[in-house]
Amino acid sequence: MAKTKRRSVLKLAGGTAAVSLGGLAGILATGRTPAYAQQKTVHWLKWVDFVPASDTLLRRELLPEAEKQLGIKVNLETVNGNDLQPRATAAIQSGAGPDLIMAFNNQTYLYANSVVDLSELAESVGKAEGGIYKYARAICSDGKMFMGMPWAVIGAMIAYRKSWFDDVGVTSFPKTWVEYRDAAKKLKAKGRPIGQTLGHTFGDAPTFTYPYLWSWGGMEVDADGKTVVLNSPATIESVKFMQGFWKEGCDEGGLAWDDTNNNRAFLSQTISATLNGASIYIETLRKPDQYKTEKGEPMNKDILHSPLPSGPAGQFGMHLLQSHMLMKYSKNQDAAKEFLKWIHTEKNFEKWFVSQKGFATPCTEKWEGHKVWSDDPVMAPFKVAAKLGQAPGHAGPPNGKAAEALSKYIITDMYAKAVQGMAAEEAVKWADAELKKIYSV
Repeated sequence: MAKTKRRSVLKLAGGTAAVSLGGLAGILATGRTPAYAQQKTVHWLKWVDFVPASDTLLRRELLPEAEKQLGIKVNLETVNGNDLQPRATAAIQSGAGPDLIMAFNNQTYLYANSVVDLSELAESVGKAEGGIYKYARAICSDGKMFMGMPWAVIGAMIAYRKSWFDDVGVTSFPKTWVEYRDAAKKLKAKGRPIGQTLGHTFGDAPTFTYPYLWSWGGMEVDADGKTVVLNSPATIESVKFMQGFWKEGCDEGGLAWDDTNNNRAFLSQTISATLNGASIYIETLRKPDQYKTEKGEPMNKDILHSPLPSGPAGQFGMHLLQSHMLMKYSKNQDAAKEFLKWIHTEKNFEKWFVSQKGFATPCTEKWEGHKVWSDDPVMAPFKVAAKLGQAPGHAGPPNGKAAEALSKYIITDMYAKAVQGMAAEEAVKWADAELKKIYSV
């Protein structure tokens, strides 16, 4: 048995040597990349895109083209976004798993010791494309290394039914939370409540609750990133207002929703507005005959987008940033880097970006001038999402502690507990104590 293995090894070695001796001329003559490259397979784990056309594009066009040009097979696996963090944790603990794993927001800080530094690639792409947005840099880099390669920012805006708002006398989207609450009360009275999740979901819940907290002047920590300051009059006032807003104007079943439930509720015409990416609107564009208003008209003609309203402390946004981590345990690091470099070249990335129709905003400034934004004015509010977003943990840095707080849904749970009956002061006291457990370590 040992002799057989030895002969096989020698045979393989001989084949490799033949390729080496043949050099570039041999490769050109055969039209094939070297055998070692052909044998490389990169396992890429990402979310199931809310724009199905983009995953289809990857599988049918971009990944086969990557294999042809690089000699690298990319095994794309897509899962629900909520499953990415558990998968990353399990892979690190076992020392085996996908080579590339998508991360949301500042999850990268949780895995800083388990990922490969991608600074060279990130800075190269940034230089070629007008610079990396401050928001993306803060989330993906701790100043020493890029823990993840910035991919895209999913803008979080309120999608709303314009005609329904018009019906209750609201002809332009409310500018303040007080105005939004008044509109929501009128809409709910007509059986058209606001739809919002306060559940444990990666997207819509935190991108709603964090900016809402900031707009009232509340913050998890001070700018030093160490001092917990959540238990403040501003935070308490925000919780009290949320209790009224929720009862008077919202679909109270939203407590149990994930990031798909509000989409379905909006498309089935049971809610009038919801904080979301542009996936609702894009779906109505994709299936105009399926999604119609109560008057039989295409629903896409009755959808507009708006940022979250302003509070006493101003107007804020937090948008879902996606990056890709290259794991240290990977045995295919060079191949994974080559693929990342390839997919981030302007020609290849543009194909993916266009397929998104504005749902995802690239993390570099170059793309602000792309015609995708002028092609559809309804998508215009999403153009600057990556430029204006605040990172989780504001006013402190989006470090590992801020990432842990986000992953434990402390801010979201504070509001969820309050709308379910806990006194505002007690809900804030509970959340403050939970944050101190994290930041005191």
